[in-house]
Amino acid sequence: MPTHGIGRFKYLLPKEAPKKKKERQQMKQIQAVTDTEYGTLNVKVSGYDMTVVEHYSQYIHNLCNRLGVQVEESHALPTKSTEIMVLQEQGTKMYVDAILKTHERIVQLSRLKATLSPILMEVLLKNQPEGVKLLVNQHTEADYQARFKARPELEGIIAQIN
Repeated sequence: MPTHGIGRFKYLLPKEAPKKKKERQQMKQIQAVTDTEYGTLNVKVSGYDMTVVEHYSQYIHNLCNRLGVQVEESHALPTKSTEIMVLQEQGTKMYVDAILKTHERIVQLSRLKATLSPILMEVLLKNQPEGVKLLVNQHTEADYQARFKARPELEGIIAQIN
């Protein structure tokens, strides 16, 4: 018995429109500082162990949500590699002893109340794991640009076109 075409329904569905290109992400407006609350703050977590850094930034994000602090976004910065060179005992030649990778995560907070900030900082510092650095500073446009990796070959091509 022929059963050709039984169960086929794709021809009944409307054709899907082609996908649009993603628009380039624009920088959000930086909140100004007032007397009672801070503007946009970056909580920067960095360390050599990726899992510890990731879990601590997740902890900060969840803590801020529980305390009612608005979290604008949470993202990772490109990993930085550092080579440790060692000089041989009898010679002038150096060789690579180790490669250290620094992982960084940023949790961006906005409108943090001035009365809540000392409590938040104390809780963050009490629960800070070993080997993790914590830095809180105001968000700037340079911080936004640091998120993206530089692509010199693409910039060279664009310069040739223009």
